[in-house]
Amino acid sequence: MVKTDLIIIGSGPGGYRSACYAAARGLSVTVFESAEAGGTCLNCGCIPTKSLCRNAEVIDTLRDASALGLESLSYTLDFGKIMERKNSVVAQLRNGVETLMRTPGITFVNKKAKLTSGHTVVTDEEEYTAGDIIIATGSHAKIPPIKGAQLQGVVTSTELLDIPSVPKRLCIVGAGVIGMEFASAFSSFGSEVTVVEFMKEALPTLDSDIAKRLRQTIGKRGVTFHMQTAVKEIEEKTDSCGARVLNVITDKKGKTLEVEADTVLIATGRSANTDGLGLEEAGIEYDSKGIHTDDDFATNVPHIYAIGDVNGKCMLAHAATFQGIHVVNHILGTPDGIRPDIMPSAIFTNPEAASVGLSEDRCKELGLEYTCKKGFFRSNGKALAMNETDGMVKLISDSDGRIIGCHMFGAHASDMVQEITALMNTGVTTRRLAEIIHIHPTLSEILCDMCLG
Repeated sequence: MVKTDLIIIGSGPGGYRSACYAAARGLSVTVFESAEAGGTCLNCGCIPTKSLCRNAEVIDTLRDASALGLESLSYTLDFGKIMERKNSVVAQLRNGVETLMRTPGITFVNKKAKLTSGHTVVTDEEEYTAGDIIIATGSHAKIPPIKGAQLQGVVTSTELLDIPSVPKRLCIVGAGVIGMEFASAFSSFGSEVTVVEFMKEALPTLDSDIAKRLRQTIGKRGVTFHMQTAVKEIEEKTDSCGARVLNVITDKKGKTLEVEADTVLIATGRSANTDGLGLEEAGIEYDSKGIHTDDDFATNVPHIYAIGDVNGKCMLAHAATFQGIHVVNHILGTPDGIRPDIMPSAIFTNPEAASVGLSEDRCKELGLEYTCKKGFFRSNGKALAMNETDGMVKLISDSDGRIIGCHMFGAHASDMVQEITALMNTGVTTRRLAEIIHIHPTLSEILCDMCLG
């Protein structure tokens, strides 16, 4: 039996960052990983997707170059090189995580671990015990029970990130973050993109006004959206030229709508990785949404914690990271000021969208007294100079003027929302924001100007 202070199952952002944080504070840590170091985010999620989004952004800039006085530009898209660059970025960062896992105090075990009790896990060869255990096994793509979902050419985001060529026609089932990012990128790469979404609006966690405007902006670039549309079946058929195609049969408000595609992306969310962990044997409570935890991310079994996607609270890489840091602090008895209720998020479409805190929709649902201020990129000097005038900001404050939410889309939205996140953590009011000097000309002046009026 191998003894250690802390066992972490999973080496994604939550797992490896927690391990480094714990080791730096004197704990001996053993990290188990059944696949590649870095988890979903690094290997087949955030990082490779954002690499492709950057390529798409450059293509979009070239297409609009005439507005900047650059005429008759031309380029040839080499998708193979795009994928090579993506793979290189992933490999470099994975090597970095592997190096971190060799930090003094950390033992990295590249094997699947299974819980046997509140303090013990086993691999196929050995038993390990620790004072505390953190489960950070992440999630996997959720496949709904659609007839034909297992056909060749029907893929999840993992497979699409390794696709050898740009699909001529791409149908995306789901207009959440994953669906919208791939719709934006592959439209720029030249795919004819159609998005089918069951809900009334895209990006349900985003303010509906912002989500609608972003969808319309992406739609103007050629992406077709079918909202309030349910997928009934995916079938194979042969087109007029004798080529195999996928036919997505849907119900749009009671009428049958068919979408032909070469590739179909299922982007209907993610499910927690709980299988094979030995949760039943260890007595840990969980359901289809994930492992049950309290506000300190502790399970019902003492000394076992669950962070990140596997607890189903907030499926974001940075949420996993800070949940893990909080758990280590909790184990050490060290208080911290981490606010998991103030969780920023971003959607890396072109243009970007980002949010933190309550939306106007949510304020109405809760019956809160609030004030909503709006700002537009088209009236900002830097946005005009950048030729990035598509964008809108909604800033929400409570009855005392304290900022409780911000939702926006536009260039560098993720950077601007981070400023609001910092202010929300210190309880700043819109009046105080108006008094904070902002550099001119910058996009962030939009935030200041909104509050000056």
